[in-house]
Amino acid sequence: MVELDACCMHGPTRRAGSVGGVRNIKNVSKVSKAVMEHTGHVMLVGEGAERFAVAMGFPRENLLTEHSRKIWLLWKEYHSTDDWWGPGIADPGWQAPDAKRDENKPQSELWRERVMQLAERAGGLGIEPESRMAAVHRVLFPPTGTIHCSALSEKGEMSGITTTSGLAFKLPGRCGDSPIIGAGCYTDQDVGSAGATGSGEENIKVAGAHTIVENMRHGMSPQDAGMDALKRIARNYNNDVNKLRFMDMTYYILRKDGAYAGVSLWEGYSENNPHRIAIHDGNKRAAKTTALFKGYSQEFPPFPKIPPELLKDSEYLK
Repeated sequence: MVELDACCMHGPTRRAGSVGGVRNIKNVSKVSKAVMEHTGHVMLVGEGAERFAVAMGFPRENLLTEHSRKIWLLWKEYHSTDDWWGPGIADPGWQAPDAKRDENKPQSELWRERVMQLAERAGGLGIEPESRMAAVHRVLFPPTGTIHCSALSEKGEMSGITTTSGLAFKLPGRCGDSPIIGAGCYTDQDVGSAGATGSGEENIKVAGAHTIVENMRHGMSPQDAGMDALKRIARNYNNDVNKLRFMDMTYYILRKDGAYAGVSLWEGYSENNPHRIAIHDGNKRAAKTTALFKGYSQEFPPFPKIPPELLKDSEYLK
């Protein structure tokens, strides 16, 4: 079941709206705006948020396509003993699972076998031949879909919004930081606006967006304010990069005077996929973020690294 989250803040009127765990409604960012404009509440969740959306004229839609359902089944089999159940990274006794290795075979051959087994199982689930490798890729690299936008008008009015498709293959009912005012998004008309994408659980624990705005209130630059929030995440793990490599965070920061910054825990997901922010101040462009740590984050739940030579083989992963 697809569950969506979003929140928004309007600086001039100092209002906010949020929805979490919404099913069967596509445009939840607009629903969060409706909560802000048409209720005396800030947050609606679950069934109540869905019913409110319908009352406001949003159509119920099946957000899980048959094709996506089959990919979910493929993922479920692949991660049957390795998913979000069990202690998380924050547990004192947590350890990254060791790769299961057959010492008689090179890792590239083991991965080739795993990919082909997944492709064969995809066929058994009814996934069309031309779509099987794409399905395998989505299982190995789950899609993400969080977006934040902070805006500053010519009048000096500020707003912010964060919306997400939710964490792929999560436990039902899980809400990340995106619908939480002060974590996934925070806007203060007197100071600035900030938002986040990345490891929602980690951002909630440091109230990232609010922390950044408060840092700017006390005189920090946008970049320093964001780096301080990232350091708080790292401090929660005693700066242990063996754990921190399984998470990531990107902050988007805009100060009231127009100064901005993009910062991230790591440089990106890979050398070919760095973290970037989109900027539009009359000139549309993208810029790389400033990273706290050099290097690239890894997926969680963790699994052995796929050899680069296999990733480049379009015969196996398209």
